[in-house]
Amino acid sequence: MKDRIEKRLELKAPPARVWRALTDHREFGTWFRVKLDGPFVPGQPAEGQITHPGYEHVRWKAVVQKMEPERLFSFTWHPYAIDPAVDYSAETPTLVEFRLEPIADGTLLVLTESGFDRVPAGRRAEAFRMNDGGWSAQMQNITDHVTQRG
Repeated sequence: MKDRIEKRLELKAPPARVWRALTDHREFGTWFRVKLDGPFVPGQPAEGQITHPGYEHVRWKAVVQKMEPERLFSFTWHPYAIDPAVDYSAETPTLVEFRLEPIADGTLLVLTESGFDRVPAGRRAEAFRMNDGGWSAQMQNITDHVTQRG
């Protein structure tokens, strides 16, 4: 069982555009499919309602870790925490990092989610599998988002 998910994406958009898509809570919500309650602030929780069909009952919760403009955006969360009857707060969250690097024709975006080895064994494999597939879909979503508008 791997401990981390990594996705690498070359986007035909400048780092400033990708940064805005990641860190403006309204833009993030558009491509990620979550209606966030307010802006991202390092050290603060971020919450909202998932708008992805079939998951509208799920409350999205994360804690923003770092916002280094046009370089690094990171947050912690509880992966695949979709059962409203379960309290996930005692679990160790995983760390999601979006790293940006300028390249010749745009931006290299590297997404990493690490810490699956600390997810409770009973839900670790499913959380990894669902998030691995979920991040693949989200990478397509952000690609579409930053290349369709300015």
